[in-house]
Amino acid sequence: MQPQRLKKAITDNPKKLGELIDLVNLPSTLRDFVGQSQSSRLGCFMRVWSYIKTNNLQDPKNKNVVNCDEKLKSVLLGKPRVELVDLPSLIKLHFTTKAPNSNPQEKRRASVFK
Repeated sequence: MQPQRLKKAITDNPKKLGELIDLVNLPSTLRDFVGQSQSSRLGCFMRVWSYIKTNNLQDPKNKNVVNCDEKLKSVLLGKPRVELVDLPSLIKLHFTTKAPNSNPQEKRRASVFK
């Protein structure tokens, strides 16, 4: 059973959920870290989190901070220390956004229905 907040987030914006769970081709830095050529943003985040927990990279005095080793630095833009709240945004930077539709007919149709 899902919490009410999560249900509301999923039903209010299914497109946002799709961006988290859609499989995409990974850039080389993430591909080397994850060990797969395709994964979702959520899957990559879970792999990074698992790596942090397995290698005890959380600061013992402040669990909200991660002390990066060399392998983790390659994924987190070379930063030696990262706040946990910044992890999703740093991982998101590796994913390219989809290019807007360049078909002129589609643009015209979209403008008609606005």
